[in-house]
Amino acid sequence: MIKIYAPASIGNIGVGFDILGAAIKPINGDLLGDCITIKLSEEFQLFNKGIFSNQLPVNNEQNIVWKCWSKFCNVIKKNIPVSIILEKNLPIGSGLGSSACSVVATLVAINEACNNPLNSKDLLLLMGEVEGEISGSIHYDNVAPSYFGGLQLILEDTDIISQKIPNFKNWLWIVAWPGIKLSTAEARKILPKKYTRDICVKNSRCLASFIHASYTEQSNLAARSMKEFIAEPYRSKLLPNFFKNKEKIKKLGAISCGISGSGPTIFAISEDIEIAKKISLWLERNYLQNNTGFVYICYIDAKGVRKIG
Repeated sequence: MIKIYAPASIGNIGVGFDILGAAIKPINGDLLGDCITIKLSEEFQLFNKGIFSNQLPVNNEQNIVWKCWSKFCNVIKKNIPVSIILEKNLPIGSGLGSSACSVVATLVAINEACNNPLNSKDLLLLMGEVEGEISGSIHYDNVAPSYFGGLQLILEDTDIISQKIPNFKNWLWIVAWPGIKLSTAEARKILPKKYTRDICVKNSRCLASFIHASYTEQSNLAARSMKEFIAEPYRSKLLPNFFKNKEKIKKLGAISCGISGSGPTIFAISEDIEIAKKISLWLERNYLQNNTGFVYICYIDAKGVRKIG
C-alpha cells in the first residue's frame, strides 16, 4: 500500500498568468493538499474521504481520480486494477489547485504502484492533459508546483515544460479561502479574448522584473513587480469586495496581495510573522463567508508531491 500527498498551490502569483505557480505548506504543519492511498486490486475501486469529500461526484467515472486512472491505463496500454482512497482536503473551485492536487497525487501513486513506467516529463504532460479537461485549457501553473515543489516557471519549450526558480525564503504567504466556490472554467471565460499592445508590454515588463528580482535576491523589487493586468481587473468582480480588501491588507503591512489562481482564494505576502498574523486575523474576521472558510500562513513547499505514512 502506498500513500501519496500533493500540496496546494497558488497559480499565476498575480504577475505570471498561466506562467508562474508556487506550492505552499502551512507553517503550523498541517497538510494543505490531497492524499491518495493505493494498492493493486482485482478491480478498480474508489473510496472518498476527507473534509471536502461531500463535494465530489457520486458517479466514480466523473471523479478526477477515475479519469487519471483511465488515461494512465490508455497510455501504458494495459488495464491495471487498483483500489484507491482519495482524501479530499482541499475544497473544489477554491483557487488553490484542488483538482491539480488530486491529479498529481493520483498519477504519481498509480505510476509508483505500477513500478514507474512513465518518467517525470510524461507524467507532467498527462497531468496537464487531465487538468486541461477540467478547467477548459491545458495549463501547468498548478500541477507543476504541486508535482515538483517550489516556485515554478512554465516554459514555452517542447523538451522542458517547467523549471524551478528562486523564491524568497523569508516571505510568508497568507492564503484565505472565503468558503465559496468559483469554477476555473467560468473564471477563464470572463477574460477578454484580446488585449491591447500596451497591456501586453506592461505585463511582460512586470513579469521580467519579477523573474530578474527573484534571481538577484531583490525582495522589494519582486514585490513591487507583482502587478496584474491580465486577469485581476476582470476576475475581481467575482470576489467579494476584492479591491477594498486588497487596500486594507496592504495597509496592514502586506508587501503584495492578489488572487490565487482563478479565485476566490486571495493571497497576501509579508516578511514579518507578526504582520502576517494580523493579516490572517483580519481575513478571518472580514473575508470568510461561512464556517467552512479558512486562512493559513504558509511557506513555499520545496518538496512537492511525496510519499507519507
